[in-house]
Amino acid sequence: MTSKQIDCAIELSHTLNFRRAAENLFTSQPSLTYQIQTLEEEVGFPIFYRSGKGATLTPAGASFCKELQRIRQNMKNAIENAQNYNSVYKESLTVAVPMRSAVYFLPHIMRQFQAENPTVSLTVKYIYSNSRIDDLLRGDIDITWGLETHLCRIPHLNLHPLFKSEIYLVTQKKDPLASLVKVTPTDLSNRTLIIGNSSPFELQKVQNQFIAQTKIKTINSVDNDTTMTFIAAGMGIGLVPGFCNDHSGEFEWTPFETNESISCVLASRKDDNRESVARFITIAREYYKMSAIQL
Repeated sequence: MTSKQIDCAIELSHTLNFRRAAENLFTSQPSLTYQIQTLEEEVGFPIFYRSGKGATLTPAGASFCKELQRIRQNMKNAIENAQNYNSVYKESLTVAVPMRSAVYFLPHIMRQFQAENPTVSLTVKYIYSNSRIDDLLRGDIDITWGLETHLCRIPHLNLHPLFKSEIYLVTQKKDPLASLVKVTPTDLSNRTLIIGNSSPFELQKVQNQFIAQTKIKTINSVDNDTTMTFIAAGMGIGLVPGFCNDHSGEFEWTPFETNESISCVLASRKDDNRESVARFITIAREYYKMSAIQL
């Protein structure tokens, strides 16, 4: 279906007269007739009844032409939006993160980057699954946040260290453990620990060692959101990476005694040498380098 066919069908549905519709479209009547015939052949049903007096819409044609008007308006809007976009932006940059808390300084990074690069359109996509890696390799996104252990063996990627995330015990604020400066494995004896099935390798390692050495009950959780919901409901406590902390103050995040940490990085394609990509990554790394916030 072409835009010319759409215009012909809409105009004829308004005038119900082949000659007048052709004049309004600045085309010949045979050309208009041909466009309508080929459109009807394509959709597989008659749009108009023909008669010596002109044309009338079939019931299916009336419904169809209403949809065509909506399609044409959407096309018009899309073209106008793209023209406006083209007049302001000369380049686009898309960054993917799994959750807002994963890049705590993202709003600050975006503000500084946009101030320096007003002609670059900056978009953030929240993609929880590892499909953001596939999107990066395909070129659908330009930068992704990730874990070094997940990305280090993938060819065609440059990894840019961002920060090392520590492991915390997350509890309700009224929990007795919330008053501790640092939590040790023995502090958790006889408690219920919520285990995240999708936890990073480093955290799973700590959890497995801890469970093997300590008398503790466990509850399985499918993801971090479920873990935090269980904690809020008083069903247990959880070991959670610091990058999941949204700093809302709802929970107590207490450092857990372990030598394990999780290396968080930004990844870009090796063949993407744009200055905008390099600058976004540099700004992000500078914010984390200057930060004293717990991660």
